[in-house]
Amino acid sequence: MLKLDHLTIVAPSLAEGVAHVRECLDLDVPFGQRHSYMGSYNHLLQLGDTVYLEIVALDPAADAPCRRRWFGLDDQARVRSDWEDGRRLRGWVARTDAIDAILAAHGNIFGDKVPLPTVNSSFDFAIPNDGTLPLGGAAPSIIDRRGRPRAMETIADFGARLRSFTLEHPHPAPIDKLYRSLQIDRPPQLIEGPSLRYRAHIQTPAGPRELT
Repeated sequence: MLKLDHLTIVAPSLAEGVAHVRECLDLDVPFGQRHSYMGSYNHLLQLGDTVYLEIVALDPAADAPCRRRWFGLDDQARVRSDWEDGRRLRGWVARTDAIDAILAAHGNIFGDKVPLPTVNSSFDFAIPNDGTLPLGGAAPSIIDRRGRPRAMETIADFGARLRSFTLEHPHPAPIDKLYRSLQIDRPPQLIEGPSLRYRAHIQTPAGPRELT
């Protein structure tokens, strides 16, 4: 029912996000787009098989949206704290063609369906009322592109390919149960650890690299 769509670096600023990915992958990720409807912007990089990497940050030049921003971006103190703690790959997005059914069963986790952009919407995104990442980032954010695949030709392809990614979590069993109930294709491998932390193993033209 759900498929891996993209990985998300949530950064205090785009410059810091780009610098971190450059340090990890030895690749300069180019600018993607502004989200005027969410007061954010991003840089994007293909990771193979319609999966991509997003570096997202609050856009200081944008007007605040009429609701809480996605990816927890309104809580900049938390974004900075996670960043300084080395938790920079903070989440992932899964796509579906049945967002209403998922939210009917798990709306307490994923939040409300928000049609985006606000005017002439082309996709739906589930956002908790407080804008936080679902289950602190252990659960994916949900996107429904309404049957239209993401135009990958608009995203830079520098030969990076996602090989695997893992989630360390203090209580992995209920997270695994949720993933199974959602029938997620290509979820992260769950590993018990002291805190929530993602690691992505990516093959680059310069060899294998780890993104954290």
